Amino acid sequence: MPEFQFMFSRQRRWMFFLLSFYVLGWGFTSYKSIFLGLVLGTSLSLFNLWLMVRKMNQFGESISQGKKVRSLGSFSRFATAALAVIIAMRYPEHFHLISVVIGLMTSYIVIIIDFFYRKN
Repeated sequence: MPEFQFMFSRQRRWMFFLLSFYVLGWGFTSYKSIFLGLVLGTSLSLFNLWLMVRKMNQFGESISQGKKVRSLGSFSRFATAALAVIIAMRYPEHFHLISVVIGLMTSYIVIIIDFFYRKN
């Protein structure tokens, strides 16, 4: 399981880098709603990534101890995504909906890039 922690720390660093880039874009460009949507989506995507890593650790511990295996928490990740979309739809003057959805997908894009980067 330590390799998952190393992967998570690398992916978390990339996510924080992207978040800082988005905050700078929000502060210095005229596309405030787009960058704020990316910040919201990426923040919740980082939370979903943390949830997934936590559930995978619990899953591994349950398997190694021979306990009953619970789910990996897909419902909580879907609920977080739904919350982000509800916030974006409630405040369209602040959050760009497409940017929020792209931000929600950021953790998966980072996972794929990290996989190909570490494969070589």
